Amino acid sequence: MTNVDELKSQVRQEASSEPERFFPIDVLDDKEFSRDTCDECGRGFWSSKARDVCGEPECGSGYTFIEDSPTEKTLSYQEAWEEFRAFMSERGYTPVDRYPVLARWRDDLDFTIASISNFQPHVVEGVSEPPAEELVIPQPSLRFNDVDNVGITGRHYVLHDHIGQTCFREEDYDQERYFRDMFEFTTRVLEIPKSEIVIHEDAWAGGGNLGASMEFFVGGLELFNQVYMFYSVTENGYEELDQKVLDMGMGHERITWITHGTQTSYRCVMPDAVEYMEEKTGVDVESDTWQSFLPHSSRLNRDEVEDIEQVWQEIADEIGVEKGELKREVGPVADLYAVTEHARALLFPLADGAVPGSAGGGHNLRVVYRRARDLMRRHSWEQVDLEELVDIHAESLELVFPGLKEKLPQVRDMLDAESQKYESGREEAETKLESLKNPDVDTLVELYESHGVTPEMMERHGIHPPDDLYTRLTSTETDAEDSDEQGLNIEKLPDTKRLYYEDQERTEFSADVVAVRGEQIALDRTCFYPTGGGQEHDTGTIQCGDQEFDVVDVEERDGVILHSVPEHDLNHGDGVTCEVDRDRRRQLMQHHTGAHLVGAAAREVLGDHVDQAGAHKSRKDARLDITHYDSLNRNQLMEIEEVARRLLIEDHEVEVMRFSKREAEDRFGLRIYQGGAPPGDSIRLVQIGEDVQACGGTHVSSTSELDEIAVTGSQKVQDGVVRVRFRAGEAAEQYVDGIRETAAGAADLLDAEEPDNHRKAVHRLTEMYSVEEDHILDTLERFLEERDNLANQTRILAEYLGALPEAYPVKGDTLLERAESLFEARKQQEKQVEEMESRIETHVRNQMEDRQVRENIPTENIGLLIQVSRKLARDFSAAVRLQARNGAVA
Repeated sequence: MTNVDELKSQVRQEASSEPERFFPIDVLDDKEFSRDTCDECGRGFWSSKARDVCGEPECGSGYTFIEDSPTEKTLSYQEAWEEFRAFMSERGYTPVDRYPVLARWRDDLDFTIASISNFQPHVVEGVSEPPAEELVIPQPSLRFNDVDNVGITGRHYVLHDHIGQTCFREEDYDQERYFRDMFEFTTRVLEIPKSEIVIHEDAWAGGGNLGASMEFFVGGLELFNQVYMFYSVTENGYEELDQKVLDMGMGHERITWITHGTQTSYRCVMPDAVEYMEEKTGVDVESDTWQSFLPHSSRLNRDEVEDIEQVWQEIADEIGVEKGELKREVGPVADLYAVTEHARALLFPLADGAVPGSAGGGHNLRVVYRRARDLMRRHSWEQVDLEELVDIHAESLELVFPGLKEKLPQVRDMLDAESQKYESGREEAETKLESLKNPDVDTLVELYESHGVTPEMMERHGIHPPDDLYTRLTSTETDAEDSDEQGLNIEKLPDTKRLYYEDQERTEFSADVVAVRGEQIALDRTCFYPTGGGQEHDTGTIQCGDQEFDVVDVEERDGVILHSVPEHDLNHGDGVTCEVDRDRRRQLMQHHTGAHLVGAAAREVLGDHVDQAGAHKSRKDARLDITHYDSLNRNQLMEIEEVARRLLIEDHEVEVMRFSKREAEDRFGLRIYQGGAPPGDSIRLVQIGEDVQACGGTHVSSTSELDEIAVTGSQKVQDGVVRVRFRAGEAAEQYVDGIRETAAGAADLLDAEEPDNHRKAVHRLTEMYSVEEDHILDTLERFLEERDNLANQTRILAEYLGALPEAYPVKGDTLLERAESLFEARKQQEKQVEEMESRIETHVRNQMEDRQVRENIPTENIGLLIQVSRKLARDFSAAVRLQARNGAVA
């Protein structure tokens, strides 16, 4: 398997040995820059004045621009983007609005990590058209590998705005011009003297692509990185792309910071939010120790330091304070900035519909939220309200990123749900910690993930977590699964013609067999739909001459549709006639269409954050997994069903369209990729009312053809994902008929009136008796039988004890009244039997005072009798013999 780090090193070495082939040498010469090698790290770099080290803060003197900005120009966060956009627009670049942080169009990413993520892989590989051949974009991006660095270094963020200068060209690719544009933005707009600029040679890889790059440093701070993305990573190395791609990523936060030269970037990037935090916490962010520490803060990058404590000690020695005192002074200020940043980092993904949870990207969001809460708890910042802080961020960012404010209600709902989960887990976490002794790091990570044990709680119990715990929590590795598929060699086969897209109602067709291996048959054309998109495959028959064979499974592999046909006698070249099971196909079409309606209904009822997270449609029933931060109650399920039924009754046309990806995204937005982005440039869309999704399934022609739809239940699959079960068409009618029969049968059993609302009554019975709908009648019969048995047992015990039993008749007129009465009556009868059995010992003891006793005790509670016998034998120093009715003796 390809090692990306090795490929980067290879490209870096090639570029270093032949810089004129990889880098814009003409502009560098024109700007009077010369090439040198860093004495500290050995990196190649360019500068306009002689120097021994590159621009990395670790190789030089840290951040030299703090309190000494290299420019007289000061730009706010908003102004920095506006100046860049105006400058680049004049030079022919097209400004493009940000993409969602939630990367619905990527199968390999949960969130955008850079502006180029918006265009990988399809645009970069030349499969799809870009929004413009030369563009600029402000793209908020999430990276979780620096969580522990946020607040302490002054430059790290979980969410940063990755301003992109991106170009896609097969011809007229002008690398010199692209470089000159960024160089002159730096010197003319930011007004930074060229003598302050140090340009590094490097290589970058990400999202399956690779290229040499040049990094712009000023005062120890990397402002941007211009990547010349010429390669695609392959299994055996890399190969050239069909088009040349420029990927420049600039830190919006960093170009703002460099013009201010403030102690940290947080104050000038998030001024309103920082002011709120200062007011609420009373933390002194201008202390002498903090100001002395800041020029050295860049050295505390946990990604690049092996012994972080040693670096703390070195910094403490250099500024003349004890290490412990330094950390105590610096900690509250760094944590204040971290909480401020984390609130902003949560705002964007939650506004875009991401839901915190226990897996994947949702897990990372939860870690960020909990780190913010942990820091607030550590310093007793009860007066800080994360929801208020998020509101301040949304207001401040509105001009750069419009639309955040209108999503605040759903953001607040999700934050509130997370708060409840955070608080409810603390008691369990404390209990878990008390039982631990010397846990290793892996155990601490597991404790945090499974029990919510925070670093603050660990420290209180004498356990010292690693400084990079939060980064470890958010770092995940995905191993590619080995493929060991066996069957037809399909590399030389043409794609199968899909007749089911031409006419979804068609179930009969003729075809030729183009390949055979074992049970697998490939045809040149087919109406059989393969398993895909959560929809189960069609079944049916293939006939050749007077022989007919069953099709039991259908799958697609690289454009070829394979039919599983057991015990066939087919050969390559045979002409066949085929028939799809019409009833099964119809039901699957209804369930697939129903999934669209249930998803749209859930979004209307629960909020705009709802997205599809998975689906399955079978002949019997269907389910849709949706993103949501809480379990669903019965009222919400009924609302979802009502909205879905309304959409059915409104008889919306199910419109199937094909567009290029670019046209589809421009017309309908990126939400079309709820089920992921299909390969290729042509995309099949299904529109039902206002809901539009990329979808390859089969559907009915209009929503009224569903006939019926019923939401049958829900369950939480994991935190942040809820499964909604439903049925449509004939399956829904059978379900509703079954509910009606269940309600009628229950009413007959309990001698009650049949309810008006069968669904509501049956659902209440499932809650009351804690059983599934299919088991209600059996359960009621069992309860009635047990009630009679308990009544008989009570009567016999009462006669034996000389007691008067109390009767518990079933009362009420309605089904639910009588069902509840039966439930309570049985419970009271059990208590009465238990109470009578508890009096057996006293009764027998009274008989044993003066004589031998032979008692026939009317109970089957053998355990109780053995216990009573042992006590009586001990108390009376007597022999006690138990004899069952069948003669067994104890």
